[in-house]
Amino acid sequence: MDQENPAVDPRNGFDSVTKIFHSLRPPLELPPQHVPLSVAAYALSLRRNLPWPDSVALIDSATCQRVSYSDFVRRTNTLAANLQATIGLSKGDTAFILSPNSIQIPILNFSLLTIGVVVSPANPLSTKSEILRLVELSKPVIAFSTSASAHKLPKLRLKTVIIDSPEFDSMTTSSTRELEPVEVRQSDLAAVMYSSGTTGKVKGVMLTHRNLIFTTDGFFNDRMERESPAVFLYTVPYFHIFGFLCSWKSVAVNDTVVVMEKYELSKMLRAVEEFRVSHLMLVPAVVVAMVKPDADHITASYDLSSLESVGCGAAPLGKDMITAFKSRFPNVVLAQGYGLTETTGVAFRTVNPEELSQRWDSTGRLLRSSEAKIVDPDTGEALLPCQQGELWIRGPSIMKGYIDDPETTRKTIVSGGWLRTGDLCYIDEEGLLYVVDRLKELIKYKGYQVAPAELEQLLLSHPMIVDAAVIPYPDEEAGELPMAVVVRKSKCILSESEVIDFVAKQVSPYKKIRRVVFVDSIPKTGTGKISRKELKNILAPGSLSNL
Repeated sequence: MDQENPAVDPRNGFDSVTKIFHSLRPPLELPPQHVPLSVAAYALSLRRNLPWPDSVALIDSATCQRVSYSDFVRRTNTLAANLQATIGLSKGDTAFILSPNSIQIPILNFSLLTIGVVVSPANPLSTKSEILRLVELSKPVIAFSTSASAHKLPKLRLKTVIIDSPEFDSMTTSSTRELEPVEVRQSDLAAVMYSSGTTGKVKGVMLTHRNLIFTTDGFFNDRMERESPAVFLYTVPYFHIFGFLCSWKSVAVNDTVVVMEKYELSKMLRAVEEFRVSHLMLVPAVVVAMVKPDADHITASYDLSSLESVGCGAAPLGKDMITAFKSRFPNVVLAQGYGLTETTGVAFRTVNPEELSQRWDSTGRLLRSSEAKIVDPDTGEALLPCQQGELWIRGPSIMKGYIDDPETTRKTIVSGGWLRTGDLCYIDEEGLLYVVDRLKELIKYKGYQVAPAELEQLLLSHPMIVDAAVIPYPDEEAGELPMAVVVRKSKCILSESEVIDFVAKQVSPYKKIRRVVFVDSIPKTGTGKISRKELKNILAPGSLSNL
């Protein structure tokens, strides 16, 4: 923040002249941009400044296999040498990765980026046609996949390497060649990540080594001093930006990471107990599962005394869920963050107890060396603190653009280098960000804007509701009606009128639920977000009579 500018409010970083919010945190001292440097090399260089030179890097939650940091570095370099000499990968090639979480994925990511190969991870649950679209975007020459998903991949120029095979294991442990040094520039493309595609066509987000270095450096500088390494358990997948960033952040700050292939509540809690996990990184759906009334007996069955904090991201967490979590786990810090794939993950977050004590329901303050503004989506005018509008962000975390999509890139990164997030937000007098909803997902009821996320959190607080989503339903008079899609508890007789009344008592008249549909499950993306596009297709007006 510009400490010498009298127009900048020291409470929130807001410049009353430019109407730009500046970060309240000290700026980062990043490596000069002209210095050749990969994010893999940079993360390892940061780690060398910390104690515990050979602590545990990775633990497989299912098999208890452990990989130390010295073994991690050795496996990374051995695999990189084999990828060069045996397979013939070279700088600028793209590698497509189709795999659930495993301890092999961070090693693979580091190896590929060490030799300048672009990483492009995808959800292994994707269909053949979905994968073909992703492959057309990123144009990989090679794929890395588990044996369960390999059949869905098209034939590529080189080959498909099976990650859960003796061949791959051998590639990480033995090599007849030395690693050939590769000069990687910070401006080089590091990853093509795929946007969720919940509201439109899927897009390939291009991130550079510089983007990843910036975010990694921020985590390193915001780390808390500890007497022993933190033990993290990530339920978020490595193919999502949230999980992908963990590859670099965890190495840079010397975390021990417990890797779960697939999330299940009881397995996650068992892992917390067994490996003395200190930090969980979750999506809102998992937090909700932990605080449901019927989860009491599950959480009480495990020793969770090692747990210090839970980080939540990928979607906003409502006040009721936060209150329920603090009541259930009073000694565990709950911290939210905000970010997009296009902002290399995190853009706002809470980093210390002082920030957390101010506002539980905020997603924290702006990252170091970054700027933001809140813009009226209709007029384009920058707004004041506490006013709602579209969040725009500028700084070193902003993506290079969308691959093979210059038109969408121009609409998203506008004049001055500002990234339009598409999210309705406000920043308060203390510089804390609050996310209201996606602009494209707002329901327009008689000219009023209704945020589905607010109603969904309210519905989830009902003891008889297991899961819920809120989507617009076309109406000639109102334009759109808020419609709830609800999953009831087993053998429950909760009625439509009871759901409508439950919400009506707690919201303004224009926010009331007007219709309710009961279903067996809510379609979700791989990261637990509601797939609104799929819901709207299923629940099109002509289809409701079939439910």
